[in-house]
Amino acid sequence: MQPEQASFVLQATLPSLKNEMSITQKVLDAVPADKGDFRPDPVGKSAFELAWHIASAESMFLQAVCTGEFNFNNPRPDSVKTPKDVADWYKTQSQKNFQDLTKLTGDQLAKIVDFRGMFQNPAVSYITFSLFHGIHHRGQLSMYLRPMGSKVPAIYGESYDSAQAKKAAAN
Repeated sequence: MQPEQASFVLQATLPSLKNEMSITQKVLDAVPADKGDFRPDPVGKSAFELAWHIASAESMFLQAVCTGEFNFNNPRPDSVKTPKDVADWYKTQSQKNFQDLTKLTGDQLAKIVDFRGMFQNPAVSYITFSLFHGIHHRGQLSMYLRPMGSKVPAIYGESYDSAQAKKAAAN
């Protein structure tokens, strides 16, 4: 991939990334503070673990685009202990990552970045990989919400819960 092509891919991808970050934030915000241990099955991740996986993996992928290498040694900060902490951390980190992406040069975006020896792709391609990964796991987490007693936010159009809230506000 040539630097000009990588810059084009970034510019074409940024609006989708911004939109998906907003949706992810809504889903993370909807996880009840006292339900972080909820899991629909003993082999599944807890709501807290899944929320952290979504937030931290996105950050790892986007930081790899920015730095030109993956850092797999990013432990969860000690301050992140609840679902709300994850949502707050994500809000700050996603805004920073988005801004950092907008400052990259075509050469930085076209640089080949290794992912665990499995993929060697231009840095910019990991933005799309991150989007697909996050959308997948966000879908899982959104399925946890009602059983935890929460409301499902609008994701791609209204959800039942957002439509009910709109009706209630109109009455």
